[in-house]
Amino acid sequence: MAEVVAVNGVNKRKVMVAVDESECSHHALVWALDNLKDSLLNSSLVVFMAQPPSLQNLSFAANLGLARMYCPVSAAPDFVNSVQEQHRKLTLALLEKAKEICAARGVTAETITEVGDPKVAICDAVEKNNVTLLILGDHGLGKIKRAILGSVSNYCVQYAKCPVLVVKKAAE
Repeated sequence: MAEVVAVNGVNKRKVMVAVDESECSHHALVWALDNLKDSLLNSSLVVFMAQPPSLQNLSFAANLGLARMYCPVSAAPDFVNSVQEQHRKLTLALLEKAKEICAARGVTAETITEVGDPKVAICDAVEKNNVTLLILGDHGLGKIKRAILGSVSNYCVQYAKCPVLVVKKAAE
């Protein structure tokens, strides 16, 4: 469990908001800033975003009459590097935008990014940075999609080493 660090006799909490390019994560960040502002002014705020891992090997299906064969294909290194660079630029731009949103509401934020599966990267970042509260947006997947695709928020609720707040967007 993450510990609260005392600075000048005041308990200093570290809050992390995990974001992605979705409207749901943007809503979670704004909700946290609007509803937890007093707490955030006495805490460290970290905005985190995971970069997708590179796809070294791709598979495609080849039709052979009634039989189907799956062929693994290695991506060209230049292509992989180009995709990784684009992901990095997009991630940094989104984190900069999140930092501007925080600054506009009078909250100073630190930004962190890691490469990896988002649910695992978020839980690893929580542990590595001694986060005391994790805030996530909920994409609102149905039960079937959640069962098939998995849910980042469900995973983090189960495995993060701190309390997790999942912000749902109000139904319109």
